Amino acid sequence: MPSIPSTQQPLAGKTVLVTRSAGQSSHFSELLIQSGANVVEMPALEIGPPSSWDKLDNAIANLSSFNWLVLTSSNGVEYFFERLFAQGKDARALTGVKIAVVGEKTAQSLQKHSIQADFIPPNFVADSLVDNFPEELVNLKILFPRVESGGREVLVKELTQKGAEVIEVAAYQSCCPSHIPPSAELALQSGNIDIITFASSKTVKFFCQLATRVFPENVLGSCLEGICIASIGPQTSKSCQDLIGRVDVEAEEYTLPGLTQALIKWASQ
Repeated sequence: MPSIPSTQQPLAGKTVLVTRSAGQSSHFSELLIQSGANVVEMPALEIGPPSSWDKLDNAIANLSSFNWLVLTSSNGVEYFFERLFAQGKDARALTGVKIAVVGEKTAQSLQKHSIQADFIPPNFVADSLVDNFPEELVNLKILFPRVESGGREVLVKELTQKGAEVIEVAAYQSCCPSHIPPSAELALQSGNIDIITFASSKTVKFFCQLATRVFPENVLGSCLEGICIASIGPQTSKSCQDLIGRVDVEAEEYTLPGLTQALIKWASQ
């Protein structure tokens, strides 16, 4: 199949600032580049181990006591299995434990360990998991490995309200990077950015912190005028509204391909 001339690609001539965490932006950047965009990466999130493994290790040692394992991110999957292997266990330790995941990306991360999720909610948000859970939640014991701080509390709250016992354990931590890549700083200062993309609420928060090194904090919104603010889903959009004052594009499907398609649709209007 002949390639599309670059000038005919839907995002040709657009420079997109990608704020995903370091090491996790390449897939999204590639989708944008394939659509003709020029991509500048500015990681607004760093992922690392939690302050202590004790609670996760203890939960893994007692996996057979749980009915369900809930995983809401690829980071949760990877750090959970890292600790499972560190204890000399493998996927067989999950025999008898059902697994629910939020989002296709999380499901794909699970499949890398040769495991199929027992339940994936129809919408790629945590609220949908509770609303569509495949069995009665009363008296279910659920293990929820999650980010150590700053994550949404709604999932635990709603599962608990419906009668489940939810054991939350820190599996990883996310924090604000210490610097902005020079290429991203230059692009922001020179006004060469057309679109800024956000794939989580934390990337919005940390981008705003980092951006104060480029723009005065109290005029950030006006400094971003004319730049399309693009969000992967409702919670991220709320953070954009709260911290930047607006959101211009929201993905209909809350995935990176969905966000790419939303930008293509925006650019064609």
